[in-house]
Amino acid sequence: MSEPKAPTPAPGDTYKGWLFKWTNYIKGYQRRWFVLSNGLLSYYRTQAEMGHTCRGTINLATANIAVEDSCNFVISNGGTQTYHLKASSEVERQRWITALELAKAKAFRMQAESDDSGDDSSPPAAGQGAGSRNSEVQSTLRTLGSKVEDLSTCNDLIAKHGSALQRSLSELEGVRLGGETSEKIRQVTERATLFRITSNAMINACRDFLSLAQAHSKRWQKALQAEREQRVRLEETLEQLAKQHNHLERAFRGATVLPASQSNPAIDSKGPVPGKGDVSDEDEENEFFDACEDVQEFITVPADPKYHRRSGSNVSGISSELGMDDGTTSLDEQSLASNPESPQSQEVVPVRKRRTRIPDKPNYSLNLWSIMKNCIGKELSKIPMPVNFNEPLSMLQRLSEDLEYYELLDRGAKCQSSLEQMCYVAAFTVSSYSTTVHRTGKPFNPLLGETFELDRVQESGYRSICEQVSHHPPAAAHHAISERGWTLRQEIALASKFRGKYLSIMPLGSIHCIFEKSNNHYTWKKVTTTVHNIIVGKLWIDQSGEIDVVNHRTGDRCHLKFAPYSYFSRDVARKVTGVVTDKDGKAHYVLSGTWDEKMECSRVMQSTRGGENGADGRQKTVYQTLKAKELWKKTPLPEGAENMYYFSTLALTLNETEEGIAPTDSRRRPDQRLMEQGRWEEANAEKQRLEEKQRTARREREREANRSANPAEEGKEPADGAEEVEIASEPSETTYKSGHQDNYKPMWFERQVDPMTGEPTHIYSGGYWEAKEQGSWDSCPDIF
Repeated sequence: MSEPKAPTPAPGDTYKGWLFKWTNYIKGYQRRWFVLSNGLLSYYRTQAEMGHTCRGTINLATANIAVEDSCNFVISNGGTQTYHLKASSEVERQRWITALELAKAKAFRMQAESDDSGDDSSPPAAGQGAGSRNSEVQSTLRTLGSKVEDLSTCNDLIAKHGSALQRSLSELEGVRLGGETSEKIRQVTERATLFRITSNAMINACRDFLSLAQAHSKRWQKALQAEREQRVRLEETLEQLAKQHNHLERAFRGATVLPASQSNPAIDSKGPVPGKGDVSDEDEENEFFDACEDVQEFITVPADPKYHRRSGSNVSGISSELGMDDGTTSLDEQSLASNPESPQSQEVVPVRKRRTRIPDKPNYSLNLWSIMKNCIGKELSKIPMPVNFNEPLSMLQRLSEDLEYYELLDRGAKCQSSLEQMCYVAAFTVSSYSTTVHRTGKPFNPLLGETFELDRVQESGYRSICEQVSHHPPAAAHHAISERGWTLRQEIALASKFRGKYLSIMPLGSIHCIFEKSNNHYTWKKVTTTVHNIIVGKLWIDQSGEIDVVNHRTGDRCHLKFAPYSYFSRDVARKVTGVVTDKDGKAHYVLSGTWDEKMECSRVMQSTRGGENGADGRQKTVYQTLKAKELWKKTPLPEGAENMYYFSTLALTLNETEEGIAPTDSRRRPDQRLMEQGRWEEANAEKQRLEEKQRTARREREREANRSANPAEEGKEPADGAEEVEIASEPSETTYKSGHQDNYKPMWFERQVDPMTGEPTHIYSGGYWEAKEQGSWDSCPDIF
């Protein structure tokens, strides 16, 4: 079995692509854009930086390229520069290695030609082989040995004649002028002449040695470098052969149904570090790819070529599935062709132009003492947090950002197969986290009764309404409906645990997605969000945990796993893997990707129990998959996003003022508006005013409840909506299910028992959009 024959560029061509570069133990591997051109390897943070900012360059002519494992390799030029790089797959790594070796060979030849042009003697022809090179080296060594002996002899003579000359000079000083003077002067002259001759010989011998050393040193360096490169290539070839041998053994032991000439398990034996399989590419008409695998659960291998070569009648049952070859019509093309209400047939309606920028974030330094000195003597539950830690959006608006990639649900609504629809729903669940990767700012806690509407019927065919339905525990209800046949609803409460160095945020509650045409009802829960470096260092966010997306009508299920980030892992950061199964547990699709970039799916043609054992001792499942299809890809952030809280295009429009919205809408919140405008001191003052107003409103509700229930003692609670360090009121799964404690009845949602999950939840009771059309907001509370 041989490695795939990747298309290799010519030595002079430019080669570009994404690689993961090791930065440090804090950030680990970071994705960088690399460009190989004219024997130089340069890298940039993004493709857009190529025109103005190069982050580093290494000359391949003097560099050493070493392969560490299936995806990792190292480029070093002798200590001053070392790049530890990682490709997304073994195939991609081999393409880069090939391109780098070609570029290095050309750069080496160009430098050799430049160096040899000034040499008196021409280098031996390449065709003379290793024997001629060895003979030349031996001859040169003999010549150099002779020159060293000459230098040693000259050194002895200089010492001898120098001593004699010194004695003669001493005697000359003690001689009286007379007959002996001329004899002494003659002796001194002779010895001085001998010393001069010996010194000249010494100088000539040194000059010959230096000339010879200069003439051959560069050639020796080149010969040594060539031997080193040959050794590295031999080691790499041996390593690849060992891996292929290991893969074949495992495929034979654990998946004997797969012919060794057609498949190759894509898993390395290095514990938790995943790798990519090698695929034979002898038949260029059939191109197979490995799906990314969850190392602890399953292995994926390319499907048998017979699945690609079936006739149309043999694959009629999967003609609309995602796993078809490139020659078939894609899902979206089929859906649009069969849908009379496709965008091509509808009349174009002008839509409102949304804003694309907000004021840049001010560069205000945060003085912790200015915060803490005002908290001396106060209860921890009454400490307000300044807006310096926030971003100018509320939690309700962040919840509405889940609809950033609503197109996935639009596509899912067109699917004929529930399993195919499950893939889009799973991709939608992952896409909702893509906006959080750089968003370290804390959203404003909504005030009790605060709402947020997102009306995108004209642009996108959907509209949604959120309301803060409880403050103890804090919970928000969300309801979205689309004209394209789907409804999304959720109630999310947040529980958090401070672990010293990081903060874990656990969302409680279920998310529901119902498709009108098929009546498929999906539910899932969110994973844990972790904010690292709370005390010291730069904040960064990770998502980890597992999600089960369940279709309650058919019993289909998708199990997604969000791999936690590890400093020592060689795997791709923010990795997500999953398997779509039917009610009988049979796998139909394998999902793979990252929660901050993209998701792909591969159709499973056959699955077997086998492969290497997992951590629990059970055998892993081997999946044969077709070529991966892209389900979702993140839209790039707008220009200048780093100065605008890393908001996405949708997030930039969420706080834009609109006419006709409810008086309780988050857009009308004054402290949030002042923060967006960069007036943070005024925002802090306004925030304290709102907290005190909500505190008063809460006490009034408690008095009303006490008068009705006549309790023995009135309680005193923290302010509703206050950005507080809450100790006693931290929600849990038990307190969340047991009910809310605010004596407050939401305006647009009603508390019910969910028929699907059996959990108490708030479901949209209707009336909001009708009230908006009529402009009737008299019943809304005055919270701002």
